[in-house]
Amino acid sequence: MRLARLLSMSAWVPLAWLAVAGAADPVRGISVIPIVGPIGPATADFVQRAIERAERDGVELVVLQMDTPGGLDTSMRDIIKTVLSASVPVATFVAPGGARAASAGTYILYASPVAAMAPGTNLGAATPVAIGGPDAMPSPGGPAPVSPGKGKEADQGATPSKGGKSDDAMTRKQVHDAAAYIRGLAQMHGRNAEWAERAVREAVSLSAQDALAQGVIDLIATDVADLARKLDGRKVKTAAGERVLATAGATVGVAAPDWRTRFLAIITHPSIALILLTVGFYGIVFEVMNPGAVLPGVVGAISILIGMYALQLLPTNYAGLALILLGLAFIVAEAFVPSFGSLGIGGVIAFAVGAMMLIETDVPGFGVPGSLIATLAVTSGLFVFAVAAAAVKSRQRPVTTGREQMIGSLGVVIDDADGEGWVRVHSELWRARSAQPLASGQTVQVTGKDGLVLTVVPTHE
Repeated sequence: MRLARLLSMSAWVPLAWLAVAGAADPVRGISVIPIVGPIGPATADFVQRAIERAERDGVELVVLQMDTPGGLDTSMRDIIKTVLSASVPVATFVAPGGARAASAGTYILYASPVAAMAPGTNLGAATPVAIGGPDAMPSPGGPAPVSPGKGKEADQGATPSKGGKSDDAMTRKQVHDAAAYIRGLAQMHGRNAEWAERAVREAVSLSAQDALAQGVIDLIATDVADLARKLDGRKVKTAAGERVLATAGATVGVAAPDWRTRFLAIITHPSIALILLTVGFYGIVFEVMNPGAVLPGVVGAISILIGMYALQLLPTNYAGLALILLGLAFIVAEAFVPSFGSLGIGGVIAFAVGAMMLIETDVPGFGVPGSLIATLAVTSGLFVFAVAAAAVKSRQRPVTTGREQMIGSLGVVIDDADGEGWVRVHSELWRARSAQPLASGQTVQVTGKDGLVLTVVPTHE
């Protein structure tokens, strides 16, 4: 009995030791969030939810591994707000070699408590590109809603437009506000604010080595494991206070985009949004033309709602959207009010012009390709041609109903009559009058119609 008790107690000793060891030396990992390609609404949603999950899991460090040419201003600001309000340390790492943090990526790098780059990477070219007219005016609560561009697009954004003093003043306001924004981010983390302002005003760029030498970034690392080793013991400021990193030997996990992120990435592409809008419009119209078909109406309603949701997340030009809807309405009206192509051709032109104006940004990856616009316009044009051809062909067909259809028709006399009698025309009995006597069984031809009385003349078979 005593031996059994000793054995049972000894069995709990290793478990208790493991529990104490785990409590004394917790092992917390590193969460890597990849940001690849243009930054849009799907990217911002993915980063926000990944950081929230990292906070719940209590990870030691979040690494935004970045390779981006830029992105939309609203999405960039959403990511920066998430980074600045995070209670977990966040490091932005431009990697692997050959990657870049251009335009919006530069702002995010400056906003992060830790900024790192891999050898052979670069950052900069943060001159804003305007994405609208009066709506692009600076808001009272912050900088103007501008879209950071890159390279050639960035230089064009800083060039006074041909619109006159108003456009020139708008450009200056956007550039000044963007410069103040990135300068504030630089001062928050003690980085080179002068170069940051040059990146906005002059669209300059830096390599990883030059960025480290000029105090733009904190360190250079070859990969995430090397970054973890170099950050071990470093003090980092977070929204919850200062933290000392313990990243040496920490496990590394990569956050993969889930179905929601992939779905948002698909529908928020301007091309997909335009296709959804077009398919939805035609689906609803087909349902109205053929009540009870059900499927076109269901598909149309879902498509148009998803398309409108995507457009409200993108920098949409509502004049372009109105032209698209007007063009589709003209194309559909051609089917109901045949105008021999006038409405249809006008609709195709309005649709094409509206599609080109739909997205108000020069950010790469967020435009509607001209090939897609041409394809949709040609498809709509073929529809218009088919409707116009059907209308012309219908005009050439003989009349099959009404008074015109009766004139010239042949009938058979039912009874002998002198002046007025009964005839059978198109399997119908009609009262008929004739200037000549009519004989039963005689064939007659209708020459006129007065109310419900036909005028006929005998024919010679």
